[in-house]
Formats: sequence, structure tokens, C-alpha cells
Amino acid sequence: MNAIGAADIMIRKAQEQDIPALHKLVESAYRGDSAKRGWTHEADLLGGQRTDVAALREIIGHTDQVILLAMDGADIAGCVQLVRVDEAIAYLGLLTVDPDRQAAGLGKILINEAERFAAGNWQARAMEMTVIRQRGELIAYYQRRGYVLTEERRPFPLDDPRYGLPKTQELEFAALRKNIGA
Repeated sequence: MNAIGAADIMIRKAQEQDIPALHKLVESAYRGDSAKRGWTHEADLLGGQRTDVAALREIIGHTDQVILLAMDGADIAGCVQLVRVDEAIAYLGLLTVDPDRQAAGLGKILINEAERFAAGNWQARAMEMTVIRQRGELIAYYQRRGYVLTEERRPFPLDDPRYGLPKTQELEFAALRKNIGA
């Protein structure tokens, strides 16, 4: 696949009317057979859902959270969630790229836009994220983008089906961090 140029993609905030298409994109990229077309899926570790419509609606309606969409014409090609943790730190989550568009540079564009948004709109000086520890290839991807793997581990919500149905009880999150602002 050819690299996606920034000129081909428009980044904008998600709105209420985007939720059905956004939900479909997230589920297709993280779970089930469609996710396995891309390299960033969790389908081997988790079944069930990745998120639900109510959770997406809550994020979009929250003053300290935003979902940025990567629009390719009328299609949502990817997204990223940002959470203002405090006056200095933002959290990056739900980075999603359509499985058929992965490995073309869109993830990098979304990360860059997320960092720019957090630094410019929230004056964040650092970005944090968590990744399932067992996803070494994805952790390495973030490290190539300047994120540092910390020693911090956080529990995975193993008993909450809103986050998926674990195929192993060994899941846990690894925390990564990157300085993004002055």
C-alpha cells in the first residue's frame, strides 16, 4: 500500500453523528477476523467488544476528552482518543486505523496530530498511554515514535466485558510516556 500523505487526510473532532461509523471502525480494527487483516489487532488476546456506542458517546460529550478522526473523503480511516489527565499530562488511547489502510503512515499522522492537539489546546507537556504488555510489536512501534516504556504496570479489567473477553488471564497494561511540550 502506498503511504498516505497528510494532504490526503483531514483531521477533525468526532461528533455525535459519527458514532455508528466510528464504532464499526474500532470493532473492525481490534476484534474478529476483519482485525486480523491489520497488524495491530488484539483478536488473539481478546474476544467480545473493544468498546460500545455508550462509551464513545460519553467520550465525545466529555469536556476533558476528544476523539480525533482521520477523514479520507467521507470515510473515517482512523481515530485517536485524547484525555486530559491534568494540567501537564494527556493520555493517548484508542488509536485505530482501518485494517486495510494499516502500514501506510496513518497511525503516525494520528499520533502527531494527537500530540499537537494536546500540547496546543491543553498545554500538555507529556503524553501517556497504556498498551497490553503482551503486544510487543505494538510497544516497539510506539517506542520508534519516541515513547519510553516505563516500569509501571496496570491491571487489565479482566472481569469487565465492556473491554473484551480475555483469552488469557495474564493480560496487563504496560505504561509508556513521551515529553511533547515545553
